[in-house]
Amino acid sequence: MSTAHTGTDSVISAPGVFVAVDIGASSGRVMLGRVSTATGVSLEPVHRFPNGVVELDGGFHWDFDALFAEVLKGLAAAAETAAASGERIASIGIDTWAVDYGLVDASGALRTQPFSYRDERGRTAVADVHKELNPARLYATTGLQFLQFNTLYQLATERELRGVQALLIPDLIAFKLTGQRRTEATNASTTGLFDAIAGEWATEFFKPLGLSKGLFPAIIQPGETVGTLLPEIAALTGLETEATVVAVGSHDTASAVAAVPARQKEFAYISSGTWSLVGVELERPVLDESSRLANFTNERGVDGTIRYLRNVGGLWLLSECQRTWAAERHPQELAALLESAAALPADGPQINADDPAFIAPDNMPDRIRAAARASGAVLPERPAAVVRCILDSLAAAYARTLARAEELSGKQTSVVHIVGGGSQNRLLCQLTANATGKEVVAGPVEATALGNVLVQARAVGAVTGGLPELRALVSASAGLEYYRPVGAVDRQSAGLSEHH
Repeated sequence: MSTAHTGTDSVISAPGVFVAVDIGASSGRVMLGRVSTATGVSLEPVHRFPNGVVELDGGFHWDFDALFAEVLKGLAAAAETAAASGERIASIGIDTWAVDYGLVDASGALRTQPFSYRDERGRTAVADVHKELNPARLYATTGLQFLQFNTLYQLATERELRGVQALLIPDLIAFKLTGQRRTEATNASTTGLFDAIAGEWATEFFKPLGLSKGLFPAIIQPGETVGTLLPEIAALTGLETEATVVAVGSHDTASAVAAVPARQKEFAYISSGTWSLVGVELERPVLDESSRLANFTNERGVDGTIRYLRNVGGLWLLSECQRTWAAERHPQELAALLESAAALPADGPQINADDPAFIAPDNMPDRIRAAARASGAVLPERPAAVVRCILDSLAAAYARTLARAEELSGKQTSVVHIVGGGSQNRLLCQLTANATGKEVVAGPVEATALGNVLVQARAVGAVTGGLPELRALVSASAGLEYYRPVGAVDRQSAGLSEHH
């Protein structure tokens, strides 16, 4: 059963107004963030826009030109909103998804629209990369989970890399705003070319893959300044040329984990959105063979922490089902779907939510039913049954992943924090509490933007302290919901009834 909660505990020396550019694989948003002793940290959305892959030249790409145009619209809206209230924008921070990049030449021109990780090209390069670099050796250095779309596999498919640099998507946006080329550390750690111990590029792997050591720009840490706005950008947006772009946890999960409202160190987290990032926070990476075989990743977090986690299937499965049903002229409203799904038995069919067969866009309901049949189960046609299968499967995957994370890292946890869009899905939160046997704390929804803003605020001295202080500020500002494990899910325990 869920309950609402708010509290207060923060360290703030001065108010600030900050712009968070937060872009996910299906949508983007530009937020104004404010910090004050009266309200803690708050967000005001000033621009939202859709995002998604496009088919171009036989592959799946991102329309970066359209994406950047939306960023400029958002910055202009932020400038207008701040000016109307007599506020000055202190800085801008950018976070997006990981692994994807654009190739820019010496003049700064983008060679082509960046490929999306949902394209199949990385899969075709895995065997060739592993001929040059032993997977065990790779893992012992980078600590990165094996995923067929990791940056190093994508790069192995490039035919010509002379005369260009690879800029990860948030770094590419920052470059277009400032003219400065940098690679932020939390996103660098997702490439498969980053040394998990040294915190620098693992250049020993560049030559065997035919990559130049200068392929990526120098690494910058969250909280460091990338640069000030180019005059033409300032003119287009109405922002001051002195406005700075500050590096934040540019991998959106890094920013989200920084804003987990944990009051103790013994917590697990699930950043739930298009993907689910499930894990624990550590001080040192786990690079042994057991960790590699379990396919856990060691990615950098804010303040040099280690996000020890696995990518697990996410709400992409649900959104793709809704897209398919709408295309078939049978649109399904989410609230009604969840209510119907909650009424179904708890022991229904489950699938492997991590199956690579679910990565690319296609008819998701058919693929899910086929996966259920392959496991010997029969999944009814009705949408509610498909939704219940998705959520049961995700909750079970979360429980397995967290149990394995504790075993491999030696860190025991007492509570699971779900942040991001999935924190609004009360059925998923309750099923996760049931499957893990741990209390689930849901919220905030906009954890990524909050983490983005707080790192900026700390960089200019508006907030002081480490991650515990930042998290206390989030806890003081966000309404949180609590879910206790129960033996069976009914309408009330699933949080679908009115809560108080």
